[in-house]
Amino acid sequence: MPILRSSPPSPFGRKAKIAAAVLGLSDRITVELTDTTDPNDSIRQQNPLGKIPALVLDDGKVLFDSSVIVDYLDHLAGGGKILPEGEARYDVLRLQALADGIMDAALLQVYEVRFRPEDRRHPEWLAYQADKVARGLTSLEADPPATATPDRTPNVGQIAVACMLGYLDLRFDGAWRADHPELVGWLKAFEAAVPAYEATRPPI
Repeated sequence: MPILRSSPPSPFGRKAKIAAAVLGLSDRITVELTDTTDPNDSIRQQNPLGKIPALVLDDGKVLFDSSVIVDYLDHLAGGGKILPEGEARYDVLRLQALADGIMDAALLQVYEVRFRPEDRRHPEWLAYQADKVARGLTSLEADPPATATPDRTPNVGQIAVACMLGYLDLRFDGAWRADHPELVGWLKAFEAAVPAYEATRPPI
């Protein structure tokens, strides 16, 4: 059985877990807790970058990062489920790239504070990353993804946006919500339509 190396707070790991759930694959994957800061954790051998998520296949091959993993999961489920075929595929991939980029910028802000002592932090670097997040959210607020519905499998772009907003709730106290009412309503609809979102909610 494939093993998904991840940790509950990871928005990228959450994306893979939600993808597996909506594709009906959760019972075919084992989720294994991972500590990327521990030099003795085997993640550094499984993924030379030492990053999560990583999917260890039955033959020992390891897939990373999350965009590769969700593509593989879609293939495993028969294809065309969360990644559409044809030209529509690129709209979904673009949405995923935007959400993933916002998550990357948010993570970099968290890491700057977590791993640098206060006197060595770079306010300009933090502002640079925060501006990426702000621009991304403004773009999504002006043109939100299609609303998720219970009768239709969400695409990977929608899943990525939901995980990104969830991460901003977790690490930035939901400050994004005040200026983005369209996205607040969008996420509420996603939560109602996709039970896996609540099931994968990280502990506070």
